[in-house]
Amino acid sequence: QMQLVESGGGSVQAGGSVRLSCAASGYSVRYNCMAWFRQAPGKEREGVAILHGTGVNWYADSVKGRFTTSKDNDKNILYLQMNSLKPEDTAMYYCASPGRSTSCSGGFSVSAYKYWGQGTQVTVSS
Repeated sequence: QMQLVESGGGSVQAGGSVRLSCAASGYSVRYNCMAWFRQAPGKEREGVAILHGTGVNWYADSVKGRFTTSKDNDKNILYLQMNSLKPEDTAMYYCASPGRSTSCSGGFSVSAYKYWGQGTQVTVSS
């Protein structure tokens, strides 16, 4: 079993920055696939960033160049640094993992992820 707990959300003005954290327990983030998703009201959950166990990152086109995901293996924490935020980034943000898997072969498919955090809200005002 893997438990994921997100934190760091809040309200920010457009152009600002927020860093989200996802504390993991049960499994190590060191070699496991980890991902960030978000869901805005009335919209489907969408993938934001993926961090393969190998360290390779993927990003959704909508956040490339603005968001960066990283991890602290010693603390077992996944981060999402979000810069140049836009009102359309407003959503509940979730971290997720398929479990014991180095590869994120499921990409941004929601069904490929077994473990989810409870989410943290990010609101960007114009």
